[in-house]
Amino acid sequence: MSINLTLLIIMGVLYACGIYLILERSLTRVLLGLMLLANATNILILSTGGYAGLAPLYSKETNPEAYSDPLPQALILTSIVISFAVTAFMLGIIYRTWVLARQDEIQDDLEDVRVAKTPSFDAEDDAIVPLETSEFAVTPITTTDRSHPEATEKPHTSTTQEGGSA
Repeated sequence: MSINLTLLIIMGVLYACGIYLILERSLTRVLLGLMLLANATNILILSTGGYAGLAPLYSKETNPEAYSDPLPQALILTSIVISFAVTAFMLGIIYRTWVLARQDEIQDDLEDVRVAKTPSFDAEDDAIVPLETSEFAVTPITTTDRSHPEATEKPHTSTTQEGGSA
């Protein structure tokens, strides 16, 4: 199987332009970049399908290598539907931002700028933790203190009768 050089070059140009447009701050350019990436992906899937062959219908006389693989065509159809849904969603976002702010460019969020300027080292969170972090006093266990304190006490017996009536 050999890949058509023209399709390969077109696919590379579409990917490059799509990635460049996605990195812009304008939502319209981001939408165009997504559309270019979707079309480049469709060409990539089409080129992986191999040579054009016969329809994928079974016939005893036809050599199996002469058939065309229908899977890339099904994947392209799925990709077209997904890219249409993403395009419609992005158009809705673009329309809503235009109605609310009358601008297409994404602005910097002041909180994001503030968080980006803060150092990543936090003195409290990154402090050295002592070996023992318990708030209770820890006493060392000796060989004479191995018995449990409740084991040396007498069991408490109740004089009241449980359950039943008097």
